[in-house]
Amino acid sequence: MTSTNDIRRGFLDYFGSEGHQIVPSAPLVPQNDPTLMFVNAGMVPFKNVFTGLESRPYSTATSSQKCVRAGGKHNDLDNVGYTARHHTFFEMLGNFSFGDYFKEQAITHAWTLLTKVWGINPDKLTATVYHTDDEAFDLWKKIAGLPDHRIIRIPTKDNFWAMGENGPCGPCSEIFYDHGDHIYGGPPGSPEEDGDRFVEIWNLVFMQFEQEANEIVGELPKKSIDTGMGLERIAAVLQGVHDNYDTDTFKALISASCELTHTKAEDGQKASHRVIADHLRSAGFLVADGVLPANEGRGYVLRRIMRRAMRHAHLLGAKEPLMHRLVPALVAEMGAAYPELVRAQPLIEATLKQEETRFRQTLDKGLKLLDEATAGMAPGATLAGETAFKLYDTFGFPYDLTEDALRAQNLSVDRAGFDAAMAEQKRAARAAWKGSGAKASDDVWFDIAEETGSTEFLGYASDTGEGEVLALVKDGARVDSAAAGDTVSIIVNQTPFYGESGGQVGDSGTISSDTGLTAVVTDTSKQLGRVFVHNAEIREGGIKVGDSVKLAIDTTRRAAIRANHSATHLLHEALRQRLGTHVAQKGSLVAPERLRFDFSQPVGMTADDIAEVEAKVNEQVRGNGPVVTRLMTPDEAIEMGAMALFGEKYGDEVRVVSMGEDADGTYSLELCGGTHVNALGEIGVFKIVSEGAVSSGVRRVEALTGEGARAYLSHRDDMLKAAAATLKTTPDEVPARIAALVEDRRRLERELAEAKKALAMGGGAGGAAAGPEQIGDVAFIGQVLDGFEAKGLRGAVDDAKQRLGGSGVAVMVAVNDGRASVAVGVTDDLTARHNAVELLRKAVAALGGQGGGGRPDMAQGGGPDGTKGAEALQAVRDAIAG
Repeated sequence: MTSTNDIRRGFLDYFGSEGHQIVPSAPLVPQNDPTLMFVNAGMVPFKNVFTGLESRPYSTATSSQKCVRAGGKHNDLDNVGYTARHHTFFEMLGNFSFGDYFKEQAITHAWTLLTKVWGINPDKLTATVYHTDDEAFDLWKKIAGLPDHRIIRIPTKDNFWAMGENGPCGPCSEIFYDHGDHIYGGPPGSPEEDGDRFVEIWNLVFMQFEQEANEIVGELPKKSIDTGMGLERIAAVLQGVHDNYDTDTFKALISASCELTHTKAEDGQKASHRVIADHLRSAGFLVADGVLPANEGRGYVLRRIMRRAMRHAHLLGAKEPLMHRLVPALVAEMGAAYPELVRAQPLIEATLKQEETRFRQTLDKGLKLLDEATAGMAPGATLAGETAFKLYDTFGFPYDLTEDALRAQNLSVDRAGFDAAMAEQKRAARAAWKGSGAKASDDVWFDIAEETGSTEFLGYASDTGEGEVLALVKDGARVDSAAAGDTVSIIVNQTPFYGESGGQVGDSGTISSDTGLTAVVTDTSKQLGRVFVHNAEIREGGIKVGDSVKLAIDTTRRAAIRANHSATHLLHEALRQRLGTHVAQKGSLVAPERLRFDFSQPVGMTADDIAEVEAKVNEQVRGNGPVVTRLMTPDEAIEMGAMALFGEKYGDEVRVVSMGEDADGTYSLELCGGTHVNALGEIGVFKIVSEGAVSSGVRRVEALTGEGARAYLSHRDDMLKAAAATLKTTPDEVPARIAALVEDRRRLERELAEAKKALAMGGGAGGAAAGPEQIGDVAFIGQVLDGFEAKGLRGAVDDAKQRLGGSGVAVMVAVNDGRASVAVGVTDDLTARHNAVELLRKAVAALGGQGGGGRPDMAQGGGPDGTKGAEALQAVRDAIAG
């Protein structure tokens, strides 16, 4: 028996030997077609080559392309498990010519590979051609020697392919294999064509014409070839079976499923094992290509696939999560051809286990409700749509899962009733939103969100992408188009641009199109938590709703943001380890040039604290540990030790980011929806530049990473060297040199102050003498000291009191910059008669001020009018004289 892996390799080797470039499979998430949910055909990665928008260094190619059909118009999900050839995941073998060979060589290659290389009996093969394609008809007779009755003319679009309403198109030629007259069915075009006897195994598309608005307008300048052959179908032929699920790959996966569930793939259990095997492949490859379960977009399709398989595992009696235990079998069968499966195996297993664990918690409740609702219903009856919606809304049952569960009972679901219940929920949500105090100007975003759904974020895995323009907003209102010079908000179905949230700023970059659009995205916001809004200035061309556009973020800016964001996680843990577990995040800003982190802490950090925190973060950076993201419920995440962020609102599923290691295991574990580095070494270096208070009990650290930190440290080094040069010393000696200079300055300031005081005390002003005067029995010294510093007044008064000896009052007025400060001292033996505070208030009033205070023996105050110094002295004299 020829294995599926051998068939794949043989196909690629054949065309490789014929000069075709062997091209690896593209990821399942389309890189060049925003209208597709998943890559669903082998030609999708080459679409822009066929249209002339992209050139490759080769003119012929071959590939085995991973494909998924489980969402949108190409949706085979409901049939999987119940037919011989429906799959959600399949591989499409193809050979392609981009203006090189055409019909004759394509047919020659196909016939040679099938009959001569693989040895298929030519009598088992039948070809179809488009009914007007005489050239292809004649070539089949010439090359294959097929009789006329086995070259069937088909007049329908089954044999005419088009890329869309506009673009390349052309006739097809399909090759069918006859599995034998023991199976019901007739050749294509016959009344029995829907039977399973004749199975299409290869489709040759002859890209020959150009069409506009579904009308052919001429021939292509470079005629091309696109072929597609389902690997699973040709494997069934070459392995001598009729059913794809009887081929070696599926048999191995089904065997593993049987072994783990202790059941057989027969009778009523046959379909369940097939669903599990097929959906295991889809789930494994989607996770490996970066898709994770979610409630919107591609992640929702993946979740539906997973949950459908998990329900069938439940039907087989599996008491514990099953799907993750089958991953080793999948990797063993397909990992050699697709190494991404091997690399992602731990993530695939963890994702499947987590999803199935969660789903099992609600499955029993949902099925119980379903059983109660269908009890007594006769075969052929219809379940109320409201019940199906309750299952969806309360238990997370997708509509198709309910439909699938009822299929075995010959029951259906009222889809119209389900849709009506969904519409009512949306209406209620809108009413609640309007009643929440939201701004009326935000109504436009609610309209868009309700109409288009959530934006799918591609930026965890990619810096570029393509999107379809779903809405445009200009000056607060929706518009159909915008032109050069306009500032407009652009909403697309999917984007690599991060919308500002969780402290991380939004991305900037460019949006362009093949029609000449160039728009600069200055910022990206996130409205209602799910609609990504690209705020852009249109520089060239125009844009309209429905356009396909290319999106590219500023990668240098994003890299800096990622580094700063990951550093905040490391900083958070370092603070907790140094200061205590009371530390909790109270806010943050993650920008490209810096990071800011607010946290609960009653007192400021010491220099040693800052140094230790810096050291801990940089130790993790140097360790270059991986940054790993997983999805789980908030409760599960917090239970395993993940920290929730301050002020964040979480849905029923969160991203949990772990990074670094220490003696206790994972260093940092947090709930976070932002973007991060892949490995901590990408942060480069971490440097705290400031620490201070924000409010009572809240401190703030500002820090730099990467190039910002390097530039900061380099600038500080330059300043140190400049200071050393000025001080005529080495950088290492600068601290000691500065300390010596500071001490010298303090000494000189003390000497200067003493000199000023001595000078000032040497004479008086305003008629006052340096020596004491007698006011009754009170000795009095009063002086006005121009240019004297107020902080020296008390010392001057104390000196004067010493000169008085006893029974005296000393008053000193210092005048600086037009203002006056005054100090009054009373010897201890006079304080009972003359209180220094009361005398001060007289002097202050004379200076145009009020108040002042101190003790009975010493008081100080001031006033705005420095010209009234003599009047202040006289006011004290008058008060003493009584």
